[in-house]
Formats: sequence, C-alpha cells, structure tokens
Amino acid sequence: MAHHKAADSKREQFRRYLEKSGVLDTLTKVLVALYEEPEKPSSALDFLKHHLGASAPESPEVEALRLEVAEMKEKYEAVLEENKKLKTKLAQYEPPQEEKRDE
Repeated sequence: MAHHKAADSKREQFRRYLEKSGVLDTLTKVLVALYEEPEKPSSALDFLKHHLGASAPESPEVEALRLEVAEMKEKYEAVLEENKKLKTKLAQYEPPQEEKRDE
C-alpha cells in the first residue's frame, strides 16, 4: 500500500511539473487542433511534430548563424595553420633551449 502511494505521489509531482512548465497546455492545444482537423492527416505523429515545431523549417536568422559559424570555423583553422607556420619560422631564429641555459 505504501508503494502505491509513493508511485501516486511521484506521478502527481510529475503531472504538476508538466502543468507548471506549460507542456500539458501545449499538448492539449495540439491534440485539439488535430481533433478539429476536417481531414485527418495520414500521419498524426508528423502533425504533432509540425505543430510542436520539431520539424519547422529554420528561420533565416538560424541559417545566417549557421553560415557564420561555418565561416568562423574556416577562419579558425586558417589562424591555427598560420600560427603553426609562424612558430616553425620563429624556431629557426631562436637558439635551442639548451644553448639558452648556457648563456
């Protein structure tokens, strides 16, 4: 009996969490929209995903940010390569570490 009450308590806490975070309201609205569809879609799951935003096309802002990230990655790689070359070039002009200690 105590186990049953603990499970009910956890279930109730989870329900309150879903309610507080707006999940229940959002799911209810999407399910009502599906119910009110005059012609039911062939895939109810796709309908839910679309209305919950899971499969929404990316906004122009998101696409612009993706392009910017790709450009920054390229620049970063170029800077790393330049840094590597400059370190190699610098090493030619610096005496080896052992010679520095002798001075």
